[in-house]
Amino acid sequence: MLSMEEYEEACALRSQGWSVSAIGRHLGRDRKTVRSYLSGQRIAGTRAPAHNEYLRYASYCQQRLNDDPHLQATVLHAEIVRLGYSGGYSTFTRAVRGHLIRPRCQLCQDDFGYSAVGGHPATEDVRFDWLELPAAPAHWHCGGRAHVLLASLTRSGRWRGTLTESRELPQFVEAMDQAMRCLGGTGRRWVFDRLPPVCSARSGRLTAAFTDVARYYGTTIAIRAKDELNDLDEAHRSLTQHWWRTVPDSIDAQAAQASLDQFAQRAEERTLQGHAPRLLLTLPPRPFPARICTRRTVTSQGLVNFRGNHYAVPADLAGAVVEVRQRLDELHLSITTTGGAVIARHHLAPRGADLTVAGPCLIATVERKARPIRPARRRCPAGASPRPYSREALAEAAALCGQDARQGVTALVTTAPEPATHHHANGATGPCPAPATRDTGGCDKRARHLTARHRRRETS
Repeated sequence: MLSMEEYEEACALRSQGWSVSAIGRHLGRDRKTVRSYLSGQRIAGTRAPAHNEYLRYASYCQQRLNDDPHLQATVLHAEIVRLGYSGGYSTFTRAVRGHLIRPRCQLCQDDFGYSAVGGHPATEDVRFDWLELPAAPAHWHCGGRAHVLLASLTRSGRWRGTLTESRELPQFVEAMDQAMRCLGGTGRRWVFDRLPPVCSARSGRLTAAFTDVARYYGTTIAIRAKDELNDLDEAHRSLTQHWWRTVPDSIDAQAAQASLDQFAQRAEERTLQGHAPRLLLTLPPRPFPARICTRRTVTSQGLVNFRGNHYAVPADLAGAVVEVRQRLDELHLSITTTGGAVIARHHLAPRGADLTVAGPCLIATVERKARPIRPARRRCPAGASPRPYSREALAEAAALCGQDARQGVTALVTTAPEPATHHHANGATGPCPAPATRDTGGCDKRARHLTARHRRRETS
């Protein structure tokens, strides 16, 4: 496109006799573009409308989408390509979005965005929220504050609460699974605040571990805005706090959980009478395989208390601190030392059954003590270099050689590692070469040479 200034300059140059090609080279434009403006085919300052090849096939695409609103764009693009369309897939989808020709499916969406008509089931979203309750009993092993995970359905308003020991990922996943099984299933989407097990505290993004949890249950995750609580969430929190004020201190965690389930069910029956239940997705047969690890102290009877039951360990471990490890998808648990050595493995008893579990599966593998470090051996400073020969050693050497004491002393002294002088045939002297081998020359009998050398010294 030529601007008004370029068009006026082109007209002036044309009136001076310039050719169209010269004007195009001067303006840096194509000569066909310059000719179209000078001939009046195009108007300066106005962009020519691009040729939209999609308009030829718009009626066909509109009819196909009216017949089938769920028709995929890839299928429709392949159909019009066979009819002669030469545009790319991205150009085609951009034209479809620009013309807004895809109709809404009345079976998929109703006033709330969901419908149960025909083969389009209406599913719920599950919203999870944390609630901390003060002054929890010490025998609950939750650090003085009770953690309650509230799970509510966004459409029907049903809700459940689950008590948990901490807000770590394994306990969080266990509480979620327990709440969803009480509700009868899971929703197509989970809605969370920016909770530590779900989002990273530094970046605010979903953690990889919790993404695996959502993939295991076949759902998606949505993070709501900060402090975005509706009236239903506030009502559930108020009901839970009212229940907490009626819980006695002598009750254990399992009995408190059963009381909370009954309280939520009674509140649900009073407020949701006449509401049609929404469809929920089926849960997997077993929970997500998260690993729970919690510490306990062995009682004087050799028992470990865990989830309302007692598990036996060797009696000589009374008063020791052990760890109870359980994978949520398994039917047994392991009792280990703090270092990870397995002491016992038992079948998991029903929660809150007040059973004592003991059997032949007792392993009784205790943690080994560290091997004591031996002190470093003190070495004599004189041991680094050989000591000189004693008289007794020289006498013994002389007796072994069959010579007198003098010759024996001479033979031992001459074998000491001192540089020896070699007399060559030309009369020169120098260091004695190494013993000769089959492949190299030199003195082949070094011992005979040394003996003759010392005899000459004695005679001289």
